[in-house]
Amino acid sequence: MKALAATVAGTVLLGVAAGSSTGGPAPGFVDLFNGRDLSGWFNVNTSPDTWSAKDGQLVCSGRPIGVMRSEKQYENFVLHVEWMHVEPGGNSGVFLWSGARPREDDRLPDGVEVQMLELDWVKLNTREGKVPPIAYVHGELFGVGGVTIVPDNPRGERSMSIENLCRGRGEWNAYDVVAVDGVVKLAVNGKFVNGVTRSSRRRGYLCLESEGAEIHFRNIRILELPPGVTTPDQVAPVLPPR
Repeated sequence: MKALAATVAGTVLLGVAAGSSTGGPAPGFVDLFNGRDLSGWFNVNTSPDTWSAKDGQLVCSGRPIGVMRSEKQYENFVLHVEWMHVEPGGNSGVFLWSGARPREDDRLPDGVEVQMLELDWVKLNTREGKVPPIAYVHGELFGVGGVTIVPDNPRGERSMSIENLCRGRGEWNAYDVVAVDGVVKLAVNGKFVNGVTRSSRRRGYLCLESEGAEIHFRNIRILELPPGVTTPDQVAPVLPPR
């Protein structure tokens, strides 16, 4: 993980250097949530009251299942997001590089999902004495909707964190996601523990997920990095403005 940290630091420095070499200001983190309203986000397939701003937090009721998306697409970036479940076994996540167009038979879109599950999800989804793997609730990464990835720490087609660092309901968690040229690295509460490579999608929207339980978000920030080389099939179609 030391080598990974060095790679991430080098990537961020490259972004800063790119700004300097063009004579423009060095890039910095930009808030994706202003703490007051939903500016910069578009409701894809949830209700008007699913998402709201309250006391500086972005509150998702969890109902109905669906997503809202970012105003613009992103390719290479560092994303910081803090989240807190308030219900036992709550389910949510953030989709990277998404087309933000769920199919008729599925209310969730394609992309690379960064899972956000409350710790009691495992207990609440035990069936006939079979307990789901604890890896589910500690920041799994996986491709959805036809997007493929290669997991760093395979659990089937998913990648599981190598340490269990997520906190339970009522406590804030911090995710730092570095996404560059089809590679995703995830830090949970200050430590890099998961990653995937060779994503078949490398540019698209960010989507926040509503999936049945209330969840709060805050301090959603992004640092855009220089673009890479992509082919048309690696880029999500641009949606018309709303």
